[in-house]
Amino acid sequence: MNNMRFFSLALLLFCAAFQINAQTKYENNFEKEKVGSVPDDFLVLDGSFSVKEENGNKFLELAGTPLDSFGILFGPNEKENVAVSARIFGTTKGRRYPVFEVGLNGAGGYKLRVSPAKKQLELYRGDALKAGVPFEWQSAKWTFLRLRLVNNGDKDWKIEGEAWQDGGKDPEKPNIVFRDSEAPPTGRSSVGGMPYSGTPIRFDDLQVSATSIR
Repeated sequence: MNNMRFFSLALLLFCAAFQINAQTKYENNFEKEKVGSVPDDFLVLDGSFSVKEENGNKFLELAGTPLDSFGILFGPNEKENVAVSARIFGTTKGRRYPVFEVGLNGAGGYKLRVSPAKKQLELYRGDALKAGVPFEWQSAKWTFLRLRLVNNGDKDWKIEGEAWQDGGKDPEKPNIVFRDSEAPPTGRSSVGGMPYSGTPIRFDDLQVSATSIR
């Protein structure tokens, strides 16, 4: 009987693990990447990106200069029912702040952006601001971002964004919820930043997964 219970539990855990893995479309924590390089499957839109290592942890870093807007694409081409997540690290310098984001649907798609100078978490589609909520960001702490896009039916797409900092909790409800009647483009996921503080921005634990609105 004990053997049967053990077998049943092992099978249940295996099935659960398989279902979780089946939902993951792409992930990269940079631990297997070469320092000083950019992963071969990434597409740099603009900016000086490279893998760096500190205290045994590898991450992708965007240089602190020049002061402009930069981004990089990764993962599979997707249109809907998909989520992207990452953790991002930035620092202030005097009264200057970095800006950083995760995105879906390519360069012209949705972006979940932290704008510390405005104390805002913002949702963009292309260059158009669609929604914004207050967000208190702390310098020199990793920030977790997650952006989710689901097709709820004909001409109805729901976009959810969440953000929290290291040491905090994953929000029980999305920080931002937006509905769109215009179909999103098909494209890859992205991370990006604007190093307005003149200091590097770091990206780690990138993941793209199939999803539904929770």
